[in-house]
Amino acid sequence: MNELNALSLLSEISNANGISGFEDDVLSVVRKYGDGLGTFDEDCMRNLYLSRNENTGKRPVVQLDAHTDEVGFMVRAIRPDGMLEFITIGGWVASNIPAHLVQVRNSDGVYIPGVVASKPPHYMSEAERKAPLEISSLVIDVGATSMDEVVNDFHIEIAAPVVPEAVFSYDEKHGIMRGKAFDNRLGCASIIETLKELKGQTLGVDVVGAFASQEEVGTRGATVTVERVKPSLAICFEGCPADDTVVPSYQIQTALKKGPMLRHIDARMITNPRFQRYALNLAKELSIPVQTAVRTGGATDGAPIHMGHLGVPVIVVGIPVRYAHTHYGYSSFEDYKNGIKLVTEILRRIDEETIRSF
Repeated sequence: MNELNALSLLSEISNANGISGFEDDVLSVVRKYGDGLGTFDEDCMRNLYLSRNENTGKRPVVQLDAHTDEVGFMVRAIRPDGMLEFITIGGWVASNIPAHLVQVRNSDGVYIPGVVASKPPHYMSEAERKAPLEISSLVIDVGATSMDEVVNDFHIEIAAPVVPEAVFSYDEKHGIMRGKAFDNRLGCASIIETLKELKGQTLGVDVVGAFASQEEVGTRGATVTVERVKPSLAICFEGCPADDTVVPSYQIQTALKKGPMLRHIDARMITNPRFQRYALNLAKELSIPVQTAVRTGGATDGAPIHMGHLGVPVIVVGIPVRYAHTHYGYSSFEDYKNGIKLVTEILRRIDEETIRSF
């Protein structure tokens, strides 16, 4: 992997704006960096497919999954004073939203900067200060003074998508990336880098990268991609919530700089234990650091994929992300590289017989 090129991809794809249903800019980045790796196709949900040039159509198909959307907001109403009421897109904790910068896409496709605002403490009653924060008490302020100005000067309309404003950066000394939408732009970049590593190589399987839309609102895109690709096997790349700052040390299963995390179970999928064991054994054999986790909540595109197309063995290779579903996240570049390395080595080794054993 060329580190400079990899970081260029990560920067562009993290900075790209794309809440669920509005992933257009992300797909443009995928097409740019995936050029020459295979054939692109797209469906009406903005799911994007990249089939390797080396595919024959005569071998079992492995689907590499990652979702392109990020959590964000949508304008619900425009107040007479020019404030924008909004709803959340994807899972947010209310206390993480106020006083952050956002970008509102207007009808011309231009992103307008704004700030998530709330009533100043000077005007709050004692009861208001003590009350739990509600999304309905927050607004987005783009600097307008009236509804007319919002509509006619800013060209902002109802249903305008809103994304967190954040810029990717890399701390080379410590190997730490910071930026938005690591859930799951890290996965999208991982598919591209995996296909780069395998370029020109003969495999025992055909490989299709499926960049799925709308994961954050119910894994909707992958419900379609699995039926389109019809895989015999699938690997989901994810940007998974790190737990190393929020649980006791003995419970930590998804720490930064400890390798990608392979979950055994979450709220919607029990991972195929035979495929999981194959991946973990290979990681041990090749000295690739990995972590495993038992999750009681959360879900990935693995949920619809493993139940699609008559049933598909699936594993999830998650890159730990601190503070997922907020404006900024932290991830380790080494974890990112090791996730790609593990999946690349799996693809070099598996064939129809191996898949049947799962």
